[in-house]
Amino acid sequence: MAEPSKVIHIRNVGHEIAEADLLQLLQPFGNVSKIALLQMQDLHNSVSALQYYSTVQPSVRGRNVYMQFSSHQELTTDQNSHGRNSDQESEPNRILLVTIHHMMYPITVEVLHQVFKAYGYVEKIVTFQKSAGFQALIQYQSLQEAMDAFGALHGRNIYDGCCQLDIQYSNLSELQVHYNNDRSRDFTNPSLPTEQRPRASQQGYPDPGGLYAFQQPGASYAQMGRAAMITAAFGGTLPPGVTGTNERCTLIVSNLNTDKINEDKLFNLFSLYGNIVRIKILRNKPDHALVEMADGFQAELAVHYLKKLEVNYSKYPNITSAPDAHDYTTSSLNRFNSNVIKNYRHCCAPTKMIHISALPQEITEDVILNHVSEHGSVVNTKLFEVNGKRQALIQFESEEEATEALVSKHATSLEGNTIRISFSQMQSI
Repeated sequence: MAEPSKVIHIRNVGHEIAEADLLQLLQPFGNVSKIALLQMQDLHNSVSALQYYSTVQPSVRGRNVYMQFSSHQELTTDQNSHGRNSDQESEPNRILLVTIHHMMYPITVEVLHQVFKAYGYVEKIVTFQKSAGFQALIQYQSLQEAMDAFGALHGRNIYDGCCQLDIQYSNLSELQVHYNNDRSRDFTNPSLPTEQRPRASQQGYPDPGGLYAFQQPGASYAQMGRAAMITAAFGGTLPPGVTGTNERCTLIVSNLNTDKINEDKLFNLFSLYGNIVRIKILRNKPDHALVEMADGFQAELAVHYLKKLEVNYSKYPNITSAPDAHDYTTSSLNRFNSNVIKNYRHCCAPTKMIHISALPQEITEDVILNHVSEHGSVVNTKLFEVNGKRQALIQFESEEEATEALVSKHATSLEGNTIRISFSQMQSI
């Protein structure tokens, strides 16, 4: 073993291993001040790390790596450049310079805030366009928070397969923010003006039609972040005819079959397109119902995909809490409480095929058919496994039969499991 040094040399690092993976090996022993060769903040931390890994084999992403003290006592900028311009390197700082590579979807202040706030209090964010691409400066309250974010996020993607974060330490001491909008924000001073003026599209990716309507003056920061997420879920463009600008959350559904319908069945159908707040069947018009969605975009999706039903926007902004209004705000069956992007990705109009998940492991096709076949003629079935979990596809003769099976049997119990049912976009099994 070489003479103890703050600089640790790591061998057998494959292309699949990111700097953040290496940081996870060494951060328990102290702060890492530079990366590539890894330099600990002081000699004691470095010695502790190598003493520990002399008895425990370090492994990253299934690959054994090997550590030793470097012959360097200190890393210079050139030795630590790891692909960056050496003149841009600087010491750790509470302000991070972030460059977004492979930016297929728009990135706003709110999107960045959602990503970076997990590692500490973000005080300010400024975004701008440079020759290197879309960049942002992110100021944390403390140096340690910035270092934690650097270690966890450098080299990672915001969305699957794109919007990769390339992070450096800035040499600025304080960010100057003049406006709170989708390009800059001072989270310590919410009273700043919003600079009311139209915004040109960010360069570097196609403008998905309708998205920037979310980002006009007056749009909330939550809407801006949600717009980027939703557009990503739909593959970069919203469904044809969906604008993303609707603010009406309450819908009126007409011509319902009064013998078959109830609030829970309506919930099972409309919850495919968003979370449900309340549902009320009108006493003076029992074939009409009001459905209040969590936000205007989800309401727009329901109108778009349920075209074969008579679904329109209601004149009422919301449904007043009342004994005859069923409240679903705290329901664990609201589908968009988790896996939000996955749920948006699977949004579609009713089809002849339903997809059943959360099935018991030992379930048989006969048991599933006995559970749903009362609702129509089953043409084909398929029982399969994904990541060790049993799922099924059931194809009916008509969309109406499949819809009746979904609204009647979603969230029912089957051999002790509460099953989930949605429409499948597959045409055949």
